[in-house]
Amino acid sequence: MDWNHLRAFHATATDGSLSAAARRLGLTQPTLSRQVLALEAELGVALFDRIGRKLVLTQTGADLLEHIRMIGDAADAVALAASGRVQEIGGRVSISATDTFSAYVLPEIIARIRSTAPQITIMIVASNDLSDLHRREADIAIRHVRPDRPGLIGQHIRDTEAAFYASEDWIARHGMPAEPADLARADLIGFDDAVRFSGYLGGIGIPMDAADFRLMSDSGVTIWEMVIRGLGVAAMLREVADRTPGVRRLVPDMAPIPVPIWLVTHRDLQSSPRIRLVQSILAEELSRM
Repeated sequence: MDWNHLRAFHATATDGSLSAAARRLGLTQPTLSRQVLALEAELGVALFDRIGRKLVLTQTGADLLEHIRMIGDAADAVALAASGRVQEIGGRVSISATDTFSAYVLPEIIARIRSTAPQITIMIVASNDLSDLHRREADIAIRHVRPDRPGLIGQHIRDTEAAFYASEDWIARHGMPAEPADLARADLIGFDDAVRFSGYLGGIGIPMDAADFRLMSDSGVTIWEMVIRGLGVAAMLREVADRTPGVRRLVPDMAPIPVPIWLVTHRDLQSSPRIRLVQSILAEELSRM
């Protein structure tokens, strides 16, 4: 069998879509699709059911995936180890962070990286999900949780904090909430999983049910833009709020929400000069921000 065809199938099955798999493998979506179809033709079986634009594994596809998963993981490990041994200060470094951190905080840090090492290509992976560093979804991750998987090295940079903010226009129309419980009646914008988020809010003195949210998004950037436009109230990192004119912190006496900042990478990349350089600049800039 052609390994490229097996790799295309493995990536598509594990990433869940042709577009995500194509991005990870650095291929165009039509090329990846042709490789998956070629594997099906070689085997004489259907590996995916095509339902609209969705690909769903057939039972045969699921069985094959179990056999090929170890091969794919081994190939990822080989690529990871080889990448860590490249000694040139050049090439690509991908950095993952939440969408708000990527949009509002990272650009000024990236400007210094570009100035220091213009030969390095920087790829920003803006995602609120944890990137899988074992599968090279990113080389370096800026996270708010301690890494807990074997093979990952975490550097605790510092702790920051988040608080609740609203635009000056919203405050002029609704007044300033006096205590945390008042925020439950303050057009709070929900984030992602409403049940889990409302449970967290209840734990810090804001009695909310999942059904109470009238605005929601799984994108922190979208939520923050709605706050800026006076549509509601949301929690945000201090670094983002401080860079946003026209917003004010609500309930100043309320204890801020502690948020740790970790830099995480895979141990096999620690010997790569370009990874070390980018990581050191990130650590320095995040420490003094």
